[in-house]
Amino acid sequence: MNYLAHLHLGGQSPEHWLGSLYGDFVKGRLEGRFSPAVEAGIRLHRQIDAFTDSHPLVLEALGRFPPERRRYAGIILDVFFDHCLARHWGDYAKQPLDDFTREVYQVLGAQEELPGRLAGVAPYLIAGDWLGSYRDFAVLDQVFKGISRRLSKPEGLATAFADVSALYEPLSGDFRRFYPVLQAFARTGQA
Repeated sequence: MNYLAHLHLGGQSPEHWLGSLYGDFVKGRLEGRFSPAVEAGIRLHRQIDAFTDSHPLVLEALGRFPPERRRYAGIILDVFFDHCLARHWGDYAKQPLDDFTREVYQVLGAQEELPGRLAGVAPYLIAGDWLGSYRDFAVLDQVFKGISRRLSKPEGLATAFADVSALYEPLSGDFRRFYPVLQAFARTGQA
């Protein structure tokens, strides 16, 4: 799962949202580094990633990609699943997506200090409405190209949009089958 899904699954409080985002930027032990609620959000983020990475429905979805793309298929699928969530937001959340993202951006923008690379990413995430922009499938091409620039072998991801376009329908079905399972897991793992 990518940013939007982690935020959606991570809880309702601003501190849980922060923890949900920090999960991609904070490594190692947590004890005492952040507030208990932020640490709970980071732990849930890690549990969601582990659950997702090993789930048979996700493994089936990853297997749809051609062999030369499989090394990057997890990244591609995370981004695509955020697209599916944004596109079908009303099926999974009561609050409109624009209201949700506005609240998240306000919380994120109010932080004086953000961990690691998130400090540099957050202004762009907010200004470009990254979370809401995932509704538009064409945006994924830009996202894949942006991520590829940070990789040692960018060619593995730079042309991923063509694969996702060809696999759009089956991958969308994979998302629809998996996301409710993941929602149930997040509710129980959030204790």
